[in-house]
Amino acid sequence: MKASDTGCEMDTILQGVTDLSIGPDPSSVEHRHCQTTSVEEEDISRGLLELPIEICERRPTCLRCCRPEKVCLCPFLPAHPLDVSTCLYIVQHPAEESRVLRTVPLLAACLPPGKCKVFVGRRFNKERNAELAAVWQNSRTLLLYPGAEAQNLQDLNEDFTGEERNVIIIDGTWSQAKDMFLRNSLFHLPKQVQLNSTLSSQYVIRTQPTNMCLSTLECAAITLSIMEKNPTIQEVLLKPLQALCSFQLQHGAQVHHSKEHLLKYGLYDKPLPKNKRKMRRIQKLITNQKI
Repeated sequence: MKASDTGCEMDTILQGVTDLSIGPDPSSVEHRHCQTTSVEEEDISRGLLELPIEICERRPTCLRCCRPEKVCLCPFLPAHPLDVSTCLYIVQHPAEESRVLRTVPLLAACLPPGKCKVFVGRRFNKERNAELAAVWQNSRTLLLYPGAEAQNLQDLNEDFTGEERNVIIIDGTWSQAKDMFLRNSLFHLPKQVQLNSTLSSQYVIRTQPTNMCLSTLECAAITLSIMEKNPTIQEVLLKPLQALCSFQLQHGAQVHHSKEHLLKYGLYDKPLPKNKRKMRRIQKLITNQKI
């Protein structure tokens, strides 16, 4: 190899080293990129902070029926609270409290103050719920809940108008009500009664397990009409419920048939449960047997 060739090779190597040394440092490029990104994020954050805040105001609510004022149901409530001696104690599942189309506020709006008391919760005991525990232990208290141990309210040979009575009603879905009944020993203290009624529910904007299942308001309406010996009570209490359902149906809601009806006519579009116990319940619904 000639000396000139060696010199050329050395020049090439030195030029490559020089090129490498003057190139941008990757770490410095990344640092500058982070700085640029940070500045851009600060500008975006500053811009967001400068945007006008739109306050979403809640629709004004009627104090009596607890409905939005634009869809107030007060015209369908009695002009004056119904004169009843029976006191209702509604034990409400927490999930029911947040439902928009619940019926308990309508029920309470029809009755005098103190005649429809609502207690929210899943578990109850004497220590935390002293007032309710005293009602449960009162001999004049009835628990409205169907079952093998329950007596038909219509068949009781008692004069309910002679003295003030208490009726406890569980408010929630049927599975929620069953869970609350089984897990609270206090529920088993009062005399248990049920309604022997063939009335189909008019609460058609919510699905019921069977055709005979009623909403809390409907149960209370029938119970009070029996205990107060006044059939007009049932008519008065059902008016706001009918108005509520009519309004919802006029504005896009669909009629909800009971699960029993859907199964009987092959309209149930959900997959059937694999659990044998649940399947037996389904079969009872189809054959219209008591669950």
